Amino acid sequence: MNLSCSFKFGGLGVALVTPFMPDGQIDWTALERIVENLIGKGADYLCVLGTTAETPTLSQQERMDVLRFVIKCNGGRLPVLAGCSSNCTYTAVEQTRLFCIDGVDAILTCVPFYNKPSQEGVYRHFKAIAQASEKPLVLYNVPGRTGINMTAATTLRLAREFSNIIGIKEASGKMDQIKELIDGAPSTFHVISGDDSLALESMRMGAAGVISVIGNAIPATFSRLIHSRSDALQQQLQPLYGLLFKEGNPSGVKALMASRGMLHNVLRLPMVPVSDGLNREIVEGFAGITE
Repeated sequence: MNLSCSFKFGGLGVALVTPFMPDGQIDWTALERIVENLIGKGADYLCVLGTTAETPTLSQQERMDVLRFVIKCNGGRLPVLAGCSSNCTYTAVEQTRLFCIDGVDAILTCVPFYNKPSQEGVYRHFKAIAQASEKPLVLYNVPGRTGINMTAATTLRLAREFSNIIGIKEASGKMDQIKELIDGAPSTFHVISGDDSLALESMRMGAAGVISVIGNAIPATFSRLIHSRSDALQQQLQPLYGLLFKEGNPSGVKALMASRGMLHNVLRLPMVPVSDGLNREIVEGFAGITE
């Protein structure tokens, strides 16, 4: 797949966490620090308000506040991809319109969750969003969270029919599906890995890059992996990826970030900090990776 020079979401994108104070309020100082750290250590773009941001626990006002704050901190230095998803198509359309603001380069929108629509229903959901959006769209397929898999056929149908659908964050974990998408995509449509552990393999097949969780904690290291495609670095990280997801995301990456003084180890229910045992595993496992 040819990567268009106008495509802004190649390389390392990081799905930002939302840091909280001990009382559960958003920690704006920590969020600014995280943004600056990502910009300074090799992130190619910022993904705001994804699942890693605990977006389902943020009010609509908090979501807008976070988005505007990150845009202000970023100051136009990196492209911004804003997450905007709902399992109600009407709501997704209305929220997408709200998020089409200056400083947002594209919208990331997820396959409807919980309802478990048919492939035709998924197609019509994204069709409605595409017709309403003033910004380009990156679709997001993550069956482990939504309960259904958007097939390659449905994705490619959307890619061919709507010029403002420019890519997909593909987190099905199905390498045959990823290959089908890459091989069948029009030149204006790009596949982005949604799995840190599969990013290198996906890129070698033609994917544009990754939207990363681990990049929150070790952006320089993971940027080096993505841009150098180093087998040695991948082998070093491979045993560690699973630790960050063992008790849920972003519980794992927040544990690692907290151990490095980047934020308080605070999450909003139903997410909770990892167990003491896993916390030790994470801290010890990443001890040799310094930035």
